[in-house]
Amino acid sequence: MIRVNSQSGKGGIAYLLESEYGLELPRRLQIEFSQVVQAVMDDTGKEMAAADLWRIFDDAYGLGSAAALNPVVTANAAGGATLAMDVVLDGHALHIAGQGSGPIDAFVHGLNQHVSPAVRVLDYHEHALRSGSDAQAVAYLELRFGDALTVFGVGVDANITSASLKAILSGVQRAMRQEAVHVVSQGITAHSL
Repeated sequence: MIRVNSQSGKGGIAYLLESEYGLELPRRLQIEFSQVVQAVMDDTGKEMAAADLWRIFDDAYGLGSAAALNPVVTANAAGGATLAMDVVLDGHALHIAGQGSGPIDAFVHGLNQHVSPAVRVLDYHEHALRSGSDAQAVAYLELRFGDALTVFGVGVDANITSASLKAILSGVQRAMRQEAVHVVSQGITAHSL
């Protein structure tokens, strides 16, 4: 069994996640996640196996908590997309509706009506986790909030659009845990559930 310790670099962490779980982390996500792992190792002082890294990754990026999404996406006459769906962020029930060049752009435009500071997508990567009729896709989106914070979000789903939307929600929730992003609704604080 291969393990990593506090002296292992981001390459060792990425290698274990790819070889055991099929995750092909983009370079900047490797750097971000290695800092999360290093903090855990500093607290525990223990070596970690691939299963330990997966649990930390799942917890950090909220893969296990991602609910099924039911976006309604339609093509518009200009060749773009209109998207509408309901989400819960930080205990706030929100109806997201937006238009953009595609579903991700439409979702971000709709989301920006409800969060502050505004979010924008800096980078996007995706790949299949396995092949076959039960294939799952994973999407990694690097997000910027205002001018100050950049985080990754990760989403997994059988549908690549849903995986991408889950990745955006993952990043927003991570930014909220850092208290760098807040839910607002048309400039008014949204009501909690």
